[in-house]
Amino acid sequence: MQVRHILLHKGRDIIGVADSATLGEAAHVLAQHHIGALVIQDSGGALAGIFSERDLVRAVAEDGPLAMSRGIAAYMSRQVATCSENDTVEELMEMMTRGRFRHVPVLDDHQRLAGMISIGDVVKTRIAETLSEANSLRDYISTAV
Repeated sequence: MQVRHILLHKGRDIIGVADSATLGEAAHVLAQHHIGALVIQDSGGALAGIFSERDLVRAVAEDGPLAMSRGIAAYMSRQVATCSENDTVEELMEMMTRGRFRHVPVLDDHQRLAGMISIGDVVKTRIAETLSEANSLRDYISTAV
């Protein structure tokens, strides 16, 4: 299965903030939407970075309450691993496991943001595939006997 199939079911909504936002504003958006990561976009809407709950914890651990008033650019990850809509779920699982991250922005053929995939989306997809395969095998065996 490809990433585009996950986006068909999940949707292509992208929740993010501008690279001019404060850490406090980003934390509010994370909490408001019950999500674990935000896409950070520059003034032109392009991907500038990603900010996760882990980044929030590190920022508060390093700078305490003062971090909340500082710019998100100081704390976001600028080296963002991305995937394309044509990547397979297996490739995405490998990338996430190797990189030890849980959220991957999806880029379309024109390198524009097309969605966000979380490890939860990947696990949900793999479980559905596994159940479908098991049911197909069960049906095959029962008709072959």
